[in-house]
Amino acid sequence: MAVLALLEDIANGRIRNERISKSYILFFAEIAGFPNVIGAIDCTHIAIKAPSEGEYAYVNRKHFHSLNVQIICDAQMRLTNIVARWPGSTHDSFVLTNSSVGNRLEPGIVERAIGQLKSRWRCLDRSGGMLLYHPEKVCRIVQACGVLHNIAHRHGVPSHEVMAPDDPDPGPNNAQPNAEAIRTRQQLIARI
Repeated sequence: MAVLALLEDIANGRIRNERISKSYILFFAEIAGFPNVIGAIDCTHIAIKAPSEGEYAYVNRKHFHSLNVQIICDAQMRLTNIVARWPGSTHDSFVLTNSSVGNRLEPGIVERAIGQLKSRWRCLDRSGGMLLYHPEKVCRIVQACGVLHNIAHRHGVPSHEVMAPDDPDPGPNNAQPNAEAIRTRQQLIARI
């Protein structure tokens, strides 16, 4: 719990208060041809165990329990904002409308950043199972994964992005541990 609190403090400083520089704007213009873009935004569902309170509110349109998490990234796929507080039944437009930056950014490449985040932290992807915690704790885990994603990005740790559909139905999780993932994790620990 103390580690999550510390990472949440880091998230408050590094994700929510990321400074907007001219280089961000120019980079988006170079890669997408859109002038004056400062970020890209999208929502993703993080699968969770059915909570004991308000269970129905967490069932999303794909019929599994989740949190609907809004993510904003810059042109280099660094996460600049994460809103992890809405039950899975909440529509993306409501999440956007009720976020502090919702009316300032346009959708774009954030899907790739989400793919990298979920690829790096398999606990956030349904193919890795579901998070078996209370929704409030899952919100903190998502924030922590976002901070760690940016730290890994800053240190040049590859993400091995897997472009899979956001709504796979993997069935029972019978996957064996991934040796390459374990090796990469150990290298990251040794590096930081």
